[in-house]
Amino acid sequence: MFEGFQELEIELEGQKTSLVTAGSGPPLLLLHGFPQTRAAWAQAAPRLTDHFTLIIPDLPGYGRSTCPPPDAEHRGQSKRQMADIMCKIMNQLGHDSFHLAGHDRGGRVAYRLTLDHPELVKTLTLLDIATTLDTWEAMDWQAAISAYHWPFLAQPAPLPERMIGADPKAYLHHLLEKWKGRQALLKPEAIADYEASIGNPKTIEAMAEDYRAGATIDMEIDHKSREEGKQITCPLLIIRGSQYAAKPFLPAWQSWAGNVEEITLDCGHFIAEEEPEATANALISQAKPN
Repeated sequence: MFEGFQELEIELEGQKTSLVTAGSGPPLLLLHGFPQTRAAWAQAAPRLTDHFTLIIPDLPGYGRSTCPPPDAEHRGQSKRQMADIMCKIMNQLGHDSFHLAGHDRGGRVAYRLTLDHPELVKTLTLLDIATTLDTWEAMDWQAAISAYHWPFLAQPAPLPERMIGADPKAYLHHLLEKWKGRQALLKPEAIADYEASIGNPKTIEAMAEDYRAGATIDMEIDHKSREEGKQITCPLLIIRGSQYAAKPFLPAWQSWAGNVEEITLDCGHFIAEEEPEATANALISQAKPN
């Protein structure tokens, strides 16, 4: 995977972030989701290197990246903390503004980064998410069954860690099968990377802390942003996988952004892997000047 890319490890505040980079043109930061690693972008990335300088990290606590130890308020895995780390990494690499795309949990880091640091983000693309606040507020019994992992992973330690740790590969494959599209064939190399990641107890702990933050501090921060009327001011594109998310995300995002569009692809949740060419084309189109 990522043939021709340079692998870097950046240490900031005692935290190591592993990333790959390649290409030429304006910088584009790509953030993966749960339960994956940067390998989620491996198929789309080669289609983008002629258009962008790509920066593709493992999120804090995922893959080869580390994160702070758990804390009582789950701040270490809050999306604000993750976003701040991403900003510092981009600054260290010499990028004072950039295009940004995030899938799943990476999308939550991406929209928080854009709300907190609007001057840094030229365009924002989010794959298959509404805000954390909107998602929790809309959760009825049917959504809770479908997205059971939200309340499950948010349970106090060490319950999720012990249950997932009993057979981490089985839990990973359960999620991949549950969320991928009907015709999807995820690359074996990517799956092997996901298996290696979730096989690390520290990664399982970080994943659970990520979701605990989502049920506490991330909610509080989103709620404050909504009360203050914070808006995403750059162009926002939502890409939805219709086999995963039956209803459009656009109505929810229109309250957070004035310049927002949504496109729909006939695939499951793992959009960049199931439809890499369409994903790359959307990112290229999104970054073009109006």
